[in-house]
Amino acid sequence: MIVTTNPGKTKQIYLFFFISLLLCACGRHKKVDVSNIAVEIKIERFDRDFDAMRTKPMARQAAYLQKKYGVFYLDFIALILQNQDISIQDTNYFKQLRQVFANQDYQYLKHDVDSVFPNMDKQNAELTDAFRHVKYFFPKMRLPKVYGFFSGFEAQTTIGNGYVGIGLDLFLGGNSRFYPALTNAYPHYLSQFFNPQNITPRVIEGFVREDMFPESDSSKTLLSKMIYNGKIMYLMDQVIPDVPDSAKIGYTSAQIKWCDDYQSDIWAFFLNENLLYEADYLKIQKYLTEAPFNPGLGEKNESAPMLAIWTGWQIVKAYMDKHPEVTLPKLMAMADAQKILNDSKYRPRNGG
Repeated sequence: MIVTTNPGKTKQIYLFFFISLLLCACGRHKKVDVSNIAVEIKIERFDRDFDAMRTKPMARQAAYLQKKYGVFYLDFIALILQNQDISIQDTNYFKQLRQVFANQDYQYLKHDVDSVFPNMDKQNAELTDAFRHVKYFFPKMRLPKVYGFFSGFEAQTTIGNGYVGIGLDLFLGGNSRFYPALTNAYPHYLSQFFNPQNITPRVIEGFVREDMFPESDSSKTLLSKMIYNGKIMYLMDQVIPDVPDSAKIGYTSAQIKWCDDYQSDIWAFFLNENLLYEADYLKIQKYLTEAPFNPGLGEKNESAPMLAIWTGWQIVKAYMDKHPEVTLPKLMAMADAQKILNDSKYRPRNGG
């Protein structure tokens, strides 16, 4: 029996199907209008105010810094001088600061930071948009002050009482002349991401993890940690929707592709190795922490790291796709990782 079809009708059906797919995709990733939310982020250049201590009367500038930056100044002095017991009433620490300023490496670092960040207009705009999104979803959330500073290569971001600090010296670009000497602390698989475009995702991630939704002490099993991290990543999807997934999680584009290509194999590995309910951190930490690759998966070490975080992200996305009635605050308040997994109906296939 030969069945004939109407080509025009077939095209209409395909067109309708295609439009439906687009509408579904738009529904899942609907952008919200935050333009009228009264939030304006300006990164205060603490690094420049601190450098003024080099040329101005130190005691007077220190008093100015303490008044302007409050607890951040105290935290910074403790960090940069590696002395938690220091008291700013005791001006003996000025001698240590003079040694910092006299060091040629400080001058080199200041030169490079000023070259890469003559201003931070781009980051101000990005963070303003991101924190407007935070306010949209969480109207009562108290937003932090944001400060740029030299961390002494100690931290990309620091979260304190009412502030987020950006260690500008760890965002100079993957090819910065400083990073080859720091490979013990920051091997290339980490420093390749030390670029200015990563400031916004790292600030948002730090604020979300440390201030908004710190991980519960009861989160012990790999599954609970998967879902916790998946929720963090999904929240980042909502508040920085224009940032690539690779920048959110800290992957190269090749690592993102590898995860997409082997979604089913990754999930099968966790199941076959009976890892979901494993609570021994020594056994599961390698699937949660930064590394050049995940051992035991893939050939020639091409696998992506942090596969538990990536998998948790996919599970949470699958759950939210199936439950559009669940708001972002409600998702973040859900503590039952098993329920999220069950209701997600997560059944990955290789290749997306």
